[in-house]
Amino acid sequence: MNRATDRFEGLTVFLTVARHRSFRAAAAELGVTTGAVSQAIRALERRVGLPLLSRTTRRVGLTEAGERLHERLAPAAGEISAALEALDELRGQPVGLLRLTVPRTAVPFVIEPVLPRFRRDYPDVAVEISVDDALVDLAETGFDAGVRIGEDLAQDMTAVRLTPDLRWLVVGAPAYFAAHGRPEEPEDLLAHTCIRYRFQSAALYRWEFVRDHREITVHAPGTLTVNDADLAVSLARDGLGLAYMFDLAVAEDLASGALATALERHAPTGPGFFLYFPARAQAQAKLRAFIDTALAVLMPAGRRKPKETRAAS
Repeated sequence: MNRATDRFEGLTVFLTVARHRSFRAAAAELGVTTGAVSQAIRALERRVGLPLLSRTTRRVGLTEAGERLHERLAPAAGEISAALEALDELRGQPVGLLRLTVPRTAVPFVIEPVLPRFRRDYPDVAVEISVDDALVDLAETGFDAGVRIGEDLAQDMTAVRLTPDLRWLVVGAPAYFAAHGRPEEPEDLLAHTCIRYRFQSAALYRWEFVRDHREITVHAPGTLTVNDADLAVSLARDGLGLAYMFDLAVAEDLASGALATALERHAPTGPGFFLYFPARAQAQAKLRAFIDTALAVLMPAGRRKPKETRAAS
């Protein structure tokens, strides 16, 4: 095809810059120079007759035209990529780059157990992991799949269970309970120091409980607020207040006696961690291989429910 009439020229570069919001990072991923990236973007902007990126010394953003183009291109690029990578099935061995988005709390329970075996069994698959607690649009950001707690999944995603259901506990150091007493009812927390968690959206996490088969929500008071779950547990371990955390994350501290629980009879149970992805992505050999490995490591057959793969709801 004549390069002058190739309407697709520069689009991969544009999508890569848009994803990273950086010419340098895009160049590194594409294996070219920053100058080559700039040249490709300028050529694309000349061709469409509109500026697509706004550049300052500190960041790269999308113009209105860039936003519109990216909104239409990103899903289409995902479809094309999936179609090409589906051909890997014909070659047998999974290859390519597997990009995953994972919250911090899932790293020790999903990534650390699974990744060594996956890398051993599938050395031809490169893996990129982004640790991010924010909910991520896979199509827009170019990730193949993500890990999230089941209740956070988008409705149009397919999900595979990676852990059993989680039990949410109020925990504190024995020294804290000795000094301040132990709450007996959820409302008693109003008289305690709670270590609160703030989402990237700026909303505070509400502590949920069950009483007489009804859900209760408490707006936990406190003068300590963090945006990192591991830090919340660490502060609770140091006796600075009470934390609200799922059982897997505090199991070792409870076993060692570094932490103790309160309000256990009101502790709710919720969905565990799931791997989620668009339904079409499951045809990719690299993702199928990761799913199979994760299930073998985390959910042996005896622990699986009859229907582990489902559409998120």
